[in-house]
Amino acid sequence: MVATLAEYEHRFRRAGLPLFIEDYSATRDIFNRAAPLLALVFIGEMLGAIDLDWTFLQNLGAALGGLAILVGAFAVINRVRGRPLLAVPETVGVPELAGFVLVPAVLPAVFGGQTTSAVVTGLTNAGLLLLVYAIVGLGLLSMLRWAAGRLFGQLAASLVLLTRAIPLLLVFALVLFVNTEMWQAFSTMPRAFLAVIGVLFMGLGSVFLLARLPREVAEIERSVGTGPQLERRQLVNVGLVMFVSQGLQVLVVSLAVGAFFVAFGALTIGAEVRESWIGDNGNALLTLSFLGERVQVTEELLRVSGGIAS
Repeated sequence: MVATLAEYEHRFRRAGLPLFIEDYSATRDIFNRAAPLLALVFIGEMLGAIDLDWTFLQNLGAALGGLAILVGAFAVINRVRGRPLLAVPETVGVPELAGFVLVPAVLPAVFGGQTTSAVVTGLTNAGLLLLVYAIVGLGLLSMLRWAAGRLFGQLAASLVLLTRAIPLLLVFALVLFVNTEMWQAFSTMPRAFLAVIGVLFMGLGSVFLLARLPREVAEIERSVGTGPQLERRQLVNVGLVMFVSQGLQVLVVSLAVGAFFVAFGALTIGAEVRESWIGDNGNALLTLSFLGERVQVTEELLRVSGGIAS
C-alpha cells in the first residue's frame, strides 16, 4: 500500500499536480527539499558585507562580522522555535524564510551603509523563494514537460480553430506589416521600451487565458462524474496546468507567425523600401543569397516581426 501511494504521488508530481497529494505542506515538502540550496545562498551572502573600496583586512573583518551575524540570527531563530542553538531545522517555516530574506539584506546596510545593495539582496532572496515555490512546490518544470509532450497533439486537436483564426490574423497582420508607420515606430523605439511592450502583450494575453480557466476547470470537474469534489488548491493546480499548456500553444503559434514575417519581410522588403520607410537601409544582421538575389535580415525586420508576433 505504501509503494502504491508513493507511486501515485510520483505520478501526480510528473503531471504537474503536486497539490493533489494529501497533506502536502510548503514547509515539509517544498522548502525543506530546497534547504541545501537556501543554506548555500544564505552563507554565501556574507560577502554582502564587503566593499571593493576597502583593504583586504577590512573586508576580511567585515566578512567575519557578517558570518557572525548570520550564525547569530540562525541561533536566535532556533531558540525561538525551541531547538538547540545550532540544530539543523527539520522544517523550514515562516521564521526561517523571513530570516533568509531579511538577515542577509542587513549586512550591506550595516557594513558600509549600502542601502541599495541591501534592498536588492532582500528582493533577490524573496524572488528566489518564489522561484523555489513555483518549481518545487507547484511543479512548474513538470507542467512544462507534460504540456510539451502533448503540445503537437493539442495543436492538431485545435486545427479547426486554427484554420479559422490564423488566416484572419495573417491578413490583419499583413496590413500592419507593410505599414510605413509600423516600421518607423518600431525601428526608432528604444530596446527597453520594446521589452516593456512585449511584457504588456504577454500580460494581456495571460489575462484572457486566466479569465477562461475557472469555467474550463469547472467543466472538467463536471465531466469526471462521480467522486469527491476537488479542494480549492487542487482546482488551482488544475488551472495552472491548463494555463501552462495553453500558454505554450500560444507561444508556439506566435513564434511561427513571427518566423513567417521574418522570412516574408526578408524576401519582400528590400533596401530601397527600407530607405523610403525609415530613412536608411537599416542594421543588417544577416545577408544571404537566395535564387541569385541578396536577402537581408535586419534588426528593424526582427523588431517589426516580433511586435506583430506579440
